[in-house]
Order: sequence, then structure tokens, then C-alpha cells
Amino acid sequence: MTPGKTPETLRSARWFAPDDLRSFGHRSRIMQMGYAPEDWAGRPIIAILNTWSDINPCHAHFKQRVEDVKRGVLQAGGFPIELPAISLAEQYVKPTTMLYRNLLAMDVEELIRSHPVDGVVLMGGCDKTTPALLMGATSAGLPAIYLPAGAMLRGNWKGKVLGSGSDAWKYWDERRAGTITDADWLDMQGGIARSHGTCMTMGTASTMTAIAEAIGMTLPGASSIPAPDSNHMRMSAECGRRIVEMVWEDLTPAQIQTRGAFLNAIAVAMAMGCSTNAIIHVIAQARRAGQDIGLDDFEAASRVVPVLANVRPSGDTYLMEDFFYAGGLPGLLSRIRGHLDLGALTVTGRTLGETIEGAAIYNDDVIRPLDNPVYAEGALAVLRGNLAPDGCVIKPSACDPRFLRHEGPALVFDDYPAMKAAIDDEALDVSPDHVLVLRNAGPQGGPGMPEWGMLPIPKKLVKQGVRDMVRLSDARMSGTSYGACILHVSPESHVGGPLALVRTGDRIRLDVAARRIDLVVPEAELARRRAAWTPPAPHYERGYGWMFTRHIRQAHEGCDFDFLETQFGAPVGEPSIF
Repeated sequence: MTPGKTPETLRSARWFAPDDLRSFGHRSRIMQMGYAPEDWAGRPIIAILNTWSDINPCHAHFKQRVEDVKRGVLQAGGFPIELPAISLAEQYVKPTTMLYRNLLAMDVEELIRSHPVDGVVLMGGCDKTTPALLMGATSAGLPAIYLPAGAMLRGNWKGKVLGSGSDAWKYWDERRAGTITDADWLDMQGGIARSHGTCMTMGTASTMTAIAEAIGMTLPGASSIPAPDSNHMRMSAECGRRIVEMVWEDLTPAQIQTRGAFLNAIAVAMAMGCSTNAIIHVIAQARRAGQDIGLDDFEAASRVVPVLANVRPSGDTYLMEDFFYAGGLPGLLSRIRGHLDLGALTVTGRTLGETIEGAAIYNDDVIRPLDNPVYAEGALAVLRGNLAPDGCVIKPSACDPRFLRHEGPALVFDDYPAMKAAIDDEALDVSPDHVLVLRNAGPQGGPGMPEWGMLPIPKKLVKQGVRDMVRLSDARMSGTSYGACILHVSPESHVGGPLALVRTGDRIRLDVAARRIDLVVPEAELARRRAAWTPPAPHYERGYGWMFTRHIRQAHEGCDFDFLETQFGAPVGEPSIF
């Protein structure tokens, strides 16, 4: 292949090649760190953006994996530099990592733009890191390849296979019901997460890394490799080798991330039994790439692409480790090839169709054939109605089928603490037919749209054996969650969306087949309530939170900042003063 770049036209040469005083300073300072001109001169300089931290268990192995990436870069004739980026540990960052997804995206974009680098390896995996890294790299516009963290090993407790998140919710209800002991609960904590890596259920982490691969931003099969597997080390080194080649070829995200690539990602999400969070992140990523992707694209795919990955929580048995052994994402892609744009380019320089040629499936129960799906339609359904004029989402593949059509009275909570206190009150006036409503939990209301959407079943009902009921909110929920949860109601209640007008006792009607969610209250009454509504006080008066609340888009728009949309500037911006 004729190279798109030569040593003289490398971006990093602007820092190091000129015979002037500024470049003298650049060269002398890199020599201060022990490097000689043979290390960098005429070589692509590769940034390795590492989201490792001491408190991110999903990325605990990145401290070692970065050395594998560096080895690959050096083997291919590049010069690797590790740049630390914000590490968004899903389990620990409060009120939610979603509040900081865009901050990481900005961090990534500015790290790439401001440093003397020619290409970038993006190391991520924990939920928000995948979309944030890709959003930032897309806006920066340099050649980039994504390195997924990989899922952890299966959980184990007393001979039972445990799935992260999903079984935590399940057994927490059993503990609340008194069917398992405190000792059991403590023992389970040590068995549900047995290695480094992301959740091994089909949570947001595995959903988003699969989407990164479907878009074409990872090496073939990279998203399916378990974190502790030696294949992961070899894949990491190959990422290092490949990014050097991509720099010479000048293969950028703009050439890969076409509309067809994002439609591929949506088809894969549906077939995987994806997290509901996929909708928000894919829309945000697509908009960064200048592609017009929205809720209607998800709805169209959901009608024709069935769930084939028999992985919890949509599936009933298997986890991501089993998915890898069964053929991984290349196998799944081969099975839904009729729904894909096979001509879409990938980071390999080959098309998606070429990369999955010869992909095999080794277990038809883990990756189901088209005539025996886990769920006949896609994992998600987009609903609209007078409660959500801009849309909301439900995951029908992971809820009790009897709730796909339901009408019941609302039980409304204005905030999470009030809901949490009431749910454990055994005198709460609630029945299995009620619709639990949580509001003020959206992008601005949360703040940051926390994963509060899987509202707990009231303790009174749990003790009666109830394990699912309809729940409605402007929040998100974990990809490991399940149940009849209606999420992402847009516009959110905090900005005066219809959810702000619901009162306890109002009837709410759900019809998933018709894709409807409605408040059964006369329009005249809603108009009266709307006129009486007053906006709540803002959460922040300074700093990042202040900026967030003034510039965040609504859920159906991807929750990106308005000033980061493509009309504010094309990719590949350079420092204005050099």
C-alpha cells in the first residue's frame, strides 16, 4: 500500500524536525528523559491513552497491558508514549460516571490535539470509557484504534454460576425476602467478581466494546476476549503494531465511522441483547462523527434483528466467557450478515465482510441461529406517547412478558432518597399492578442521569413473591439490570417534561407492541398542572457541574454537550499557537 504519510509529513515532525529554537527545546527535553534521536526521528509517535487507576477493577490489568501495547508499537517502528486519562470506575464514582463521560471525552480530545502524536491507542472498557474515548478520538481526528478491557471470569458461589450485576439484584431481593442468610450474602461478595475485567454479563461494558468492534474501531474479535486470557495480551501488542501502520496509511476514524458503520453497531446491539445505555452512547458517538443517527434507527433495527446471544440478563444461562468460546463477536456478525453493511471499513484496512470471512460458531445454544432466537425481536424497544414525546426505552427481552401490555396506577417519587425510604416500608400502599415512578433523575435532574431506573420492588411485595413490576423514570439503568423498566423518558422532568406532571394515582398505560407509553389524564388537567409547575433549583453554581447543566443535551440526543457537536468545528483541529 502506498503510504499516506512520509516521515517528513508526520504530525509529530512539527514538534521535533524544524531547525529552530522551539524545536530545540522539544528535542532537548525528550533527551532529558533518556531518549536519543534514533527513538523518535522519522518514526510515528503513538499516544497510548490509558484509563487505568488504583480504584478501577475493570482496568486493573491495564498497568501491564500498556507494556504489551508499547512492545507492539516498537516492533512496528513507532515510538510509544503513555498518557493517563481520567479513569471512570463505574462502581465508585458518584453520583454517576455518566456525569463525567463528556469530561473524559474532552480530556481525550485535548490530550491528542495538544501533544506531538501521530496516532492513538485507546485503552478502555468500563462502561462510559468506551464511548468517551471514541467520542474524543473522533473529534481529534487522528488515526485511532480501540483496545477493549475484556470481561472478567465467571462468578461462582456454592456451585452456582454468578453473573455480575444481574445476580446481585436477584439475590438482594432474596435477602430482603429472608430466603438467604447474611453469611450467604457475604460469601457471595467474594465469588461474584473473581478477576480483573469488566462485567461478564451483557452489561453496558460488553455492549459498548462489541459496538466499538461493530463500528470497525477494534481488531476483529477483540471485544470478546476475556481480560485474563493470554489472547488479550497478544491482542494488545497487535493494537500497537497496527496503529503504526494506520498512521502511515493515514487511516482515520472519519473513514471508518460512516452511517453504515453505526447501523452495523445498532444491529449488533439488538442481536447481543444489549444494554439500554447503548442508545445514548451510540447516538452521541455518531453525532461526533457527523452521522445522523437517532431513536428511529434503533426502532427500525429492533423490529427485524432478533436477540441471538444467550447471555444474561436477556439470556438465561451463559456469560461473556461462554460467548467467547462459542465464537465471539465474529461468529455473531456472521450470523446476522444479512443485516450488515459488509462494505464498511475497519481499522484493519479491510471491510467488515472481509474480517468475518470464515468466522465460525461452536455452540448454537450460546449464539443462537436465526430460526431459534432468544427473543424474536431486538433487545430494545423505543416508546413514545404523551409521557415521552421525545421517546423512552424498554428492554422487553429482559422483562416479564405479561408487562409488555399493562395499565396501572402511578406511585410517584420525586427523588431517590424518598423512593429508597418508602420502598422498605412494609406499610406502603402498593400493589403489583402499580407503576413505580421516579423523576428528577435525568441528565440535569440526577444530576448526570444515574442508573436508578431499576427501582427496587417494594419489600412488602418481595415477601409476597413479586419479582417484577412496571417502573418508569427519566433515569438510566445498568446494562446488567432487568425487569419491566421504562427508562430515558425525554424530555426529563427537571426541565418540565410531562413526567413532572404525573401524580400518585394517575393511570399509566403501556403497550410495547404499539410502542406507546401514555398518561391517562385529560389534556385540560395536564395543561392546568403544567401552568402551575415551577422548575427546581439547579444542582451546581460553579465548576464542571455548572457547565454540565447548561450544555447537556437530552437523552434522545445522546447527552453530549451542545458545544461539542460537529457544527462547532470539524475534526483534526490543531493548536492555534505553536
